[in-house]
Amino acid sequence: MLGGVSMAADYDYEVTPLIGYNIAEGNIDLKNYAIFGGEFQYNGLDSIIKPELSILYSKADYETPSTLDTNVWRVALNGVYEYDKVGSVIPLAKAGLGYENMSDNYTIEKHNANSVFADIGIGAKVPFTDNIALKLEAVYTLKRNDARYDSNLALLAGLNIAFGARAEEVVPVAVVVAVVVAVVDGDDDKDGVLNSMDKCPTTKAGVKVDAIGCKIDGDDDKDGVLNSKDLCANTPLGTAVNTDGCSKTVALNINFENNSYVIKEESMERIGNYADFLTTYSNYSAKIIGYTDSRGAASYNQKLSEKRANEVVKTLIAKGVNPTQLTSVGMGESNPVADNKTKAGRAQNRRIEAELTKN
Repeated sequence: MLGGVSMAADYDYEVTPLIGYNIAEGNIDLKNYAIFGGEFQYNGLDSIIKPELSILYSKADYETPSTLDTNVWRVALNGVYEYDKVGSVIPLAKAGLGYENMSDNYTIEKHNANSVFADIGIGAKVPFTDNIALKLEAVYTLKRNDARYDSNLALLAGLNIAFGARAEEVVPVAVVVAVVVAVVDGDDDKDGVLNSMDKCPTTKAGVKVDAIGCKIDGDDDKDGVLNSKDLCANTPLGTAVNTDGCSKTVALNINFENNSYVIKEESMERIGNYADFLTTYSNYSAKIIGYTDSRGAASYNQKLSEKRANEVVKTLIAKGVNPTQLTSVGMGESNPVADNKTKAGRAQNRRIEAELTKN
């Protein structure tokens, strides 16, 4: 039985109002000071590095004379990379270039000049909901100031809010359905075979059947396996099947967060259905295959696909499947089933498949 389920990918935009504290290098004639500002991040580009615009403002006091102060504005364009989740935390790293402007309340040309700066930082997001998270950062900046280099360390915290259109992953679903026949005397379809023995309980009246109630020499789903031997009687036309009429390869609808191999709770029921089939038909083995889309380095995608496949195997074992029935492999970004140039295509390529083998 085929169907489709949607899974939300990244939001297109993120905005983060920030507060923080700036620690100035010792040779700068400014005291440490509070910072206010915000960051705007765009996730819609086909890249693992996401552009971010950062704007920060503060009013800083001079060490000497202490009665004077200056307005400090920093505007920067950074590239942000988010790592795999560690528990519920999403680590991140960033780097970029910006410009620092200081008001001339005090002889700037001899002390703190306006200048281009480079920055680099690390941080993390701690999600509260699907689109709201606490964002923490430590950002180091370095600029050329007259005849010296000046540096600052900014410690920042803010509320990260994601919004905007999201890509929807639509993944084909193949569900193995085992027909359970109630052991009750009777012959509901009037084919001469009792319900307790009838493997084809809806045979049309007048059709000649065999000892288990299936049409003799019939192959209703045209898969090359007679109805009397077909455990999966409704296989889609053209699907490669084994001697029992079941698909050799099926697509399992297993959902993951972006850059994560943690299985979502909503996928557990589907894994349970597949586990039930493997425990019922213990003469079958399954190879769980993980895939990714083409974004990112091939080596990274290979490891991510292996982690996803291994996680599904662990979950099947936890649900009662004999470990000897299971193997796993990661195929990275190979064998795409759709165009990696589109969001919808990449969504289909981020998938888990299972190859079924009769022992």
